[in-house]
Amino acid sequence: AEERVSFPSLDGPGNAPVVLTGHFFAASTASAPAVAMFHGCGGPYDRKGALTRRMRDYAALFNRLGMHALVVDSLTPRYEKELCTQRTGKRRVTQANRRLDALGAIDYLAERADVDAKRIGLIGWSNGGSTVLSATNLRHRDVAAATSKAAFAIAFYPGCETELQRGYEPQVPLLMLVGDADDWTPSKPCVALAQSAPEPRPEIVVYPGAWHGFDSDAPVRLRKDVPNGVHPGQGVHVGGNAAAWRDSRDRVARFVGAH
Repeated sequence: AEERVSFPSLDGPGNAPVVLTGHFFAASTASAPAVAMFHGCGGPYDRKGALTRRMRDYAALFNRLGMHALVVDSLTPRYEKELCTQRTGKRRVTQANRRLDALGAIDYLAERADVDAKRIGLIGWSNGGSTVLSATNLRHRDVAAATSKAAFAIAFYPGCETELQRGYEPQVPLLMLVGDADDWTPSKPCVALAQSAPEPRPEIVVYPGAWHGFDSDAPVRLRKDVPNGVHPGQGVHVGGNAAAWRDSRDRVARFVGAH
């Protein structure tokens, strides 16, 4: 069953925080673990206004694993539809905003009576994967000061440069799943982040020949409307890779089961 929910971000003044919207997919058992899901720069909805297939498929996967799933919408409450075509430095919804959304989502889930507050995870894709990195980096004061904490984190093809430059000090076990052909959020900074981080040392899997958005069956295409990426102004490639998609889903299930 899908439940539309709302809850406060930690973004904004204490008496007037940004109120986020979300879609809660309940597991079949009470006091179950939960995972908060963070969309990429395109937002959580498709062109028809429904949750994207990726969000629904992963929510169903987590439900099958006995977990609640919460899809967090960081854009609509801030009157944005997408960030992909906005230059990184000009975006009106930043990683600082989204990090505070993630911390708010953890607080919200921890307060629900049907959630096991000690087993809350984070998962994100692309811009949402960067959110996961930011929200689990103890170098951020708000992360270090948070009263409710995640138990694990998963990031699909995140942008890793910012947290690499800051220095990534992991709060929780982290799994990163990236493609070596990715020309939007390249894999090398993520490899460097994993190698340079202290314990618990992040796990990283780099898929040969995989582009950005490899966990789908969409054909690879060039998005010329994206101004960011490895070659600014030349666009970026996005599309599925069947082997990487299959393996990454298996790894997500095993990682979740281990934590």
